[in-house]
Amino acid sequence: MARAVVVGSGPNGLAGAVALARAGLDVTVLEARDTVGGGSRTEELTLPGVLHDVCSAVHPFAAASPFLASLPLAEHGLEWCLPEVDLVHVLDGGRAGVMVRSLDETVAGLGEDGRAWRRTFGPIAGHFPALAGEILRPIQQRFPRHPLRLASFGLRGLLPATTLARRWRTDEARGLFAGAAAHAFHPLTAPTTSAIGLALIGSGHHVGWPVARGGSRAIGDALVSLLESLGGKVETGTTVTSLDDLPPADAVLLDLAPRGVLDVAGDALPPRVARAYRRYRYGPAAWKVDLAVEGGVPWTAEPARRAGTVHVGGTLEEIAAAERDVHRGRMPADPFLLVGQQYLADPSRSVGDVHPVWAYAHVPHGYDGDATEAVIDRIEHFAPGLRDRIVGRHVAGPAAIEAGNANFVGGDIATGAADPRQVLFRPRLAFDPYATGIPGVFICSAATPPGAGVHGMGGFHAARSALRHLRLG
Repeated sequence: MARAVVVGSGPNGLAGAVALARAGLDVTVLEARDTVGGGSRTEELTLPGVLHDVCSAVHPFAAASPFLASLPLAEHGLEWCLPEVDLVHVLDGGRAGVMVRSLDETVAGLGEDGRAWRRTFGPIAGHFPALAGEILRPIQQRFPRHPLRLASFGLRGLLPATTLARRWRTDEARGLFAGAAAHAFHPLTAPTTSAIGLALIGSGHHVGWPVARGGSRAIGDALVSLLESLGGKVETGTTVTSLDDLPPADAVLLDLAPRGVLDVAGDALPPRVARAYRRYRYGPAAWKVDLAVEGGVPWTAEPARRAGTVHVGGTLEEIAAAERDVHRGRMPADPFLLVGQQYLADPSRSVGDVHPVWAYAHVPHGYDGDATEAVIDRIEHFAPGLRDRIVGRHVAGPAAIEAGNANFVGGDIATGAADPRQVLFRPRLAFDPYATGIPGVFICSAATPPGAGVHGMGGFHAARSALRHLRLG
């Protein structure tokens, strides 16, 4: 029986391990931390019993992932939960852009912009499973099975978000799209920034923006349970500093950022690959603030009180200005925030009337200031009285985020800058982006196609590359 070793137990590492185990390999996953999951962990960060997702929190891509959807994860404890309202973008004066899973309801709520919203997202949502199979893979490895749909998505996805947003007139619709596009951690005036907004909202209208019952850790736990049922195993508390640390294996997957691969593989990497990994660019950082809030956040906009995710950034123009500043290394006075209220879909995360509120701001790469008060002030602006309800807090800036997960270099939770060339050809220009140039050794982190997100597709595609190397796939 062929043997495989996977270094790192993030969603991509575990997905790759499952794919290899399903193909009949004897698989061992090595994880440096005492718990699995990478960016999809859940901990009691503020008060006992109050569950906070450490990084990833809301999972439209996981629920729509072609590979994860093919697995019997429900049999291994994974349950998706949907809030009443999926996404709200708050604005001054109690106004808000509101997205729910139902395209019809969202269109009705957007008034004069409803028809343009339907024209934009109706075709994406209606064919999202087919489209996901195209956009969640490396573009260079095969001719698309649905070329017309991919071309339609690609032509709009290549546009700057500020350009595509011109099809809407109201602050509500423009802000709703801009907030989703801002997940790219890149200036909204740059090419390709429309793609993430189109994909996130399209998947939201297909599967919603769900959370995992019990916290994001349930995703990793389910993958581990499935892996073990296939004969694989996971060893936690095992740090790998060199390929020489690994047991004998026919294939190795590295769920590591390019910098981590450089550290572990060292001189074994071909010079051209090592140069490419050294040139790999990391993006802006997150400043994470977890709050325990009694009674929940008192948003002025009523729909936000029922929303699993709230984007706080103001108008399209304000978000674009903040993202531009962050990209230039300046801390904006009013940063863009993502706020998660996962307990609304999954009450098991709360203790009585004390609820976990998950938030992070976009800040410059490696930012060494303190953005905590800026985050709380920004939420308070749209939810007066929040401070009086806070009964616990936990803060993690870029240095702490990287210390908790070495893949998040400089606090970059996306594991790579989203500039156009790197979006299309990460982590390096190669027919097989997962190959490291070392026979049998492959990279499978979020630095590989299709990039960040808890979808496991980087691990799945890396596993397929390994199986082709072994002539098993």
